[in-house]
Amino acid sequence: MAKAQRKAMRPTWEGHLRLSLVTCPVALYTATERTADVHFNLINPKTNNRIRMQTVDAVTGRALDRADLVKGFEVSKNKYILLDKDELDAVKLESTRIIDIREFVDADAIDRIYWDEPYYLAPAGKTGIEAFAVIQAAMKKQGKVALGQLVLHQRERPCALEPRDGGILLTTLRTHDEIRSSAGVFERRLPKPDAGMLDIAEKIIAQQEAKFDPTRFKDRYEDALRELIARKRKGQPVTAEEPEAKDEKVVDLMAALRDSLKGGGASRAKAERFMAARKDKAKTKAKTKKKPARRRAA
Repeated sequence: MAKAQRKAMRPTWEGHLRLSLVTCPVALYTATERTADVHFNLINPKTNNRIRMQTVDAVTGRALDRADLVKGFEVSKNKYILLDKDELDAVKLESTRIIDIREFVDADAIDRIYWDEPYYLAPAGKTGIEAFAVIQAAMKKQGKVALGQLVLHQRERPCALEPRDGGILLTTLRTHDEIRSSAGVFERRLPKPDAGMLDIAEKIIAQQEAKFDPTRFKDRYEDALRELIARKRKGQPVTAEEPEAKDEKVVDLMAALRDSLKGGGASRAKAERFMAARKDKAKTKAKTKKKPARRRAA
């Protein structure tokens, strides 16, 4: 990360990291961003003006000021328990500004379904930086992940801390109550795979084994949106691609597996080249498509 970019980052949270009797000041920074997303505004096409949303009473239809509204919890149809700001503030958790490390576990002991939002945890200032270094180095040497609690955005969240680069990666964890049961989703019993098919599938997996490279992952829809906006900005025509024909044929699984193995597996590069070729073919077809002849006036 560039030095200028590091300076631009502002901490989301500041407080202390505590391990038993050892405490050091720390700052928390968001590790992900969505600033690159394409955002739209609602526009009236007749006037080219933005639309302003109004808060309206669902029954009377009267427009209201949001500052005059309170929150309500629905207990039955159209019946609400009203809660004003003072009442909600009374149960608000006051941040202790302390991340208290309570225990250490192996990283693979935490089911991946519980991992939530990642943050960077770094020393705040020069005071206590030695304590931070000791905690980080000890965790790295032991190969353990620390578990603690953090009050963030008025919510108390469990969190996992692990050494990363020259600091610590703190990831908030989902609580057990947030996880839905898979019962009802995985009820169907899977058939026992044919030994021959299983053997070929394993060979295909071995052929396509690779190192994880997140730089290859792109949001193709986001890229397509940006391309669309660029074309519209230049006044270029935009034509929709013809939908792909659905293949309704019954697939011979064994034959498909064998063909995949012969072809070295349907690698990402091959799949991308295939899709690019199809897109070029569709664009060429759209350009060469004859326009319907205009009817002559009687």
